[in-house]
Parts: sequence; C-alpha cells; structure tokens
Amino acid sequence: MNPPRLLRTIGSAVLLAVAGLGLHAQTVAHDPDMRHNPPPTEEPRDPRLPTVFIASDSTAANYGGHPIQGWGAPFHDYFDPAKINVVNLARGGRSSRTYITEGLWAKLLSQVKGGDYVLIQFGHNDSGAINAEPPGSKWPLRARGSLPGIGDESQAIDNVLTGKHEIVHTFGWYLRKMIRDVRAKSATPIIVSLTVRDIWRDGKVERGDGHYREWDREVAQQEGTDFIDLTRIVADRYQELGEAKVKTFFPRDHTHTNSEGADLNAASVVAGLEGIRGGPWRHYLSAKGLAIPPDFLVWLNLPEPANPKLPTLMIIGDSTVRNGRGDGRGGQWGWGDELSPYFDLSKINVCNRAVGGTSSRSFITLGYWERVLTLLKPGDFLVMQFGHNDEGPLNDTSRARGTIKGVGDESQAIDNLLTKKHEIVHTYGWYLRKYIREAKARGVTPIVCSQIPRMIWRDGKIVRSDKTYSGWAREVAQQEGVAFIPLNELIAERYDAMGPEKVKTMFGDPHTHTSLIGAKLNAGIVAAALRALPGAPLAPYLRAQ
Repeated sequence: MNPPRLLRTIGSAVLLAVAGLGLHAQTVAHDPDMRHNPPPTEEPRDPRLPTVFIASDSTAANYGGHPIQGWGAPFHDYFDPAKINVVNLARGGRSSRTYITEGLWAKLLSQVKGGDYVLIQFGHNDSGAINAEPPGSKWPLRARGSLPGIGDESQAIDNVLTGKHEIVHTFGWYLRKMIRDVRAKSATPIIVSLTVRDIWRDGKVERGDGHYREWDREVAQQEGTDFIDLTRIVADRYQELGEAKVKTFFPRDHTHTNSEGADLNAASVVAGLEGIRGGPWRHYLSAKGLAIPPDFLVWLNLPEPANPKLPTLMIIGDSTVRNGRGDGRGGQWGWGDELSPYFDLSKINVCNRAVGGTSSRSFITLGYWERVLTLLKPGDFLVMQFGHNDEGPLNDTSRARGTIKGVGDESQAIDNLLTKKHEIVHTYGWYLRKYIREAKARGVTPIVCSQIPRMIWRDGKIVRSDKTYSGWAREVAQQEGVAFIPLNELIAERYDAMGPEKVKTMFGDPHTHTSLIGAKLNAGIVAAALRALPGAPLAPYLRAQ
C-alpha cells in the first residue's frame, strides 16, 4: 500500500502523529521519488567568493542519477568555481509557501551574505489545495497551495498535515517576503519564471502554467528587482526545436525534464542572467557559459497574452508605442501601455509588444516579429504603427534600420554593417504588407495606424506626415483591404486645439516621446478609433464609454 493510501485509512489522530514526525514524513506523503529527492545540503565551497543560490522546486532540483533532472544540477557547469559558488537548494514538491514553512528558506538565508545572488523560481506547486486535496486525489495530503494573486489577502487554517495553525498568503506575498529577506542581507534577488511544460496545442507549446508567470513579472516590477522570463526563453527554443524533439526531454511526465532538457533550461537561465543590463555575469562564467549568447529581451520585459484562451489585441511598433521597458523611465511612455484600461480584460488580452528603436524593417530583422507570430492565433487582432525610425540610414554601424521610401516593390541589396549579414532592403510599404499578409494567414485581423505626430509646429499647427509615412500607411491599408486609423491626423487635430503650451506637457522629451498624460491622451484616441471601426469588430471587448 502506498503512503497516500495508507494515510487515508487511518484516523485523524494518527495522521497528526505522522505529521509530527517532521519533514521526512511529509516528503513520504508527497514525493513518489523521495529516495531521489533528499533534502538539499549544498553549501558554498569558498565563503570568500560570491554565491548564487537557487530556491525552487523539482524543476530545478538535483535528482542525481534519476531519469528526471532539474536545471539546477547542470547549472554549476556554466560558472567558473574560482570566481563564484553555485548552491542549488531547490527541493521537489515545494511551493513558494512550503519552501518557507518547512524551513528551507531559513536555511538558505542563513548562508547568504552581502554580494550574493538568489534565484527565486516557484509556481508549479502553488496551485494546489490550501489544506487538503479533494477526496480521491492521487496525493491528498499536500497542503502546499498559496492563495492566487499578488495581493495581501490571507486565510487562516489548521494545517491537516502539520497539525499547526497557519496563516496562508498569496503567491505574491511569499515572493515579496523572499525578495525583501534577501535584500536585508545586502544580497540581490532575481525572480525567474516557470520552466515550460511539454503541452502543445495547434503546433504551439504552452507558454506558462496558469498566471504565475504574469504574477512573477508584476511582483518583480513592483519591487524593482530583476526578472528573467525563463518561460519565454525556453518556449521560444522549444518552438524552434519542434514538438517531436521536445518530447524526448520529458521521460516521465509533461513537467519534469531529463538531463538534456535540464541542460537546455540551465543554459536558458544563463542567457537570461547575461541579458540583465549592467549585470556582472559574464565575469563569472566558465568557457561553457561564455558560449551562451545573452538574451537581450530580458531587459525589455516584453509581455505575452495573460490568458491564451482569450482573443488578443496585439500591438507592435516603436518607442512611441512602448518606450524601453514600458515603465516610464525618463518620464517617457508609449500609448500602447495605456490602452488596456479601455478593454474588458476578462474578455480579451491587450499585449503591447512594441520595441523602441525599431523600424518596420528592423522589427523583423531583429527577430521581434517572428516571436509575435508564435503568440498570434485565429481570432486575434494586430495593431501596427511604424514610421518614426524608417527614415534612418539603410546601412550603418549604429542602427541599420532605414527602409526605402514609398510603398512599391523596389529593393536594394546590402552587406549589413551592423549584423554582418547580406540583406535585401525593401520599401516601407513592402514591410507593412508583410505584416498584414502574414497576420491574415493566421486568421488574425490587422489594423494599420499612421505614426503619432511629433511636437513640431509650423504656422500655428502641428506638422503632419500625410505626404510620407502616414500617407503610405493609408495607401497600403487600402490596397490590402484592412482597417486604417489616421492616428497622425487625429492626434495633430487635438494638439492644434490645445495649443503649444498645453501640448508641451504631453511630451517627455523635446518633440517625439510622450509623457504619461500624453500617452493616456493618445491611447484614448486610439480606443475611440478602434470603437468606430467599420463593422465594430472590437466593440464586444471595449468597456462602456
């Protein structure tokens, strides 16, 4: 008789007695591979060196020679032991809550010193029952779930497993506690989102288990700590490898990897660490680690649809749509970050994937469009706005992002001085047509916006771009039979009515990037235009005016 079945047959008094035996008894009830999941006992090899600690669950735990393996096991190989210690204290079966309540977190903290780093990754086990699983569950005595969300809600329980009274908090509450505890030791916390499960639909791999990835991102942003979207990094890699290859990484179930999958995940964590701007990680890497290219998308912190089951309004564009990390740094905001309040997010996702500095061309050549395509599905909407950066040079060592003027089929072959690759550069209109046609091929509804105007006045009015990029955007939309929002003209009309002094408050720089109130103004104009589209395709998702 297995442990859970045995525990179901005894009375509550005996159950509490077993629980009183401590963590070993709890592990027996939890872990079918207990003999392969001993309590982590690693300690820094050289206390004089900085240490990177791993606090996580079975997806990072070291299972020795067992067929399943967590990414924390091969993680050591990517670092130079003469420069930094790597201590993996991940433990299978643990949630953000039980990692703390079982004393694993206190043990980790006792080893942390100033200058250390702690990678915090939880979520796979946080969705379980707060106290006991429902009758008939395979593992009825977990009592490991955390409350959903990131708020301050709590629930008092008498824990059926430990026999103790306990206050259970939200997932976000436990993350915040860990972050603040690490900082109190003058060390650096880093939030890492979940590993990716081997679950596919319509040729696309699942990109997150529940809302935990979203909550990771929100807590990290609120606390001002670094965030590695491991889910996105690994999912992108899985998508490249394909479903058949990825299945070879999962010998037992859809969650736990073998050693090959663990190594891929470990390398992905390293890529994420390297992508943190201003981080020290290249200095600490071994030769194997130095061979991993940095993931520069880590800094951008680009969102993905919060609920893949809902339709998505996907937004692409440049810095006037999403500036930097989308956090208002330097007082500059893009209108895409202020559009979601106009929508009922229980009915539709609003996902702003615009990237500052890109043109209609470089959004493709830098790989951002390919990643958007992996997120789009039939029934989605795609809003695009480019033009501000398309007038730059076609080829240079700085940006190499310009496009040929117009909407024709002209092209120019170049050896790109920035990417060191041969490239065929096309017109602005050619790139817009590419977005439109590839979106349509996936059952997605494209919507073209002209670029927002700059704060440049002439004869008492804001200068329009209707003879260039705004006019070309309109022309392409008409040719392709898709909706067009004359955003350049709509906003310029509003600015004209406001006058120069008031319009100055709409900008966070001399003439291009809007302030928060400017971004809100523009988002409201976009929302009104979306509401007025022919056929009103977005009307069911917009909030009442």
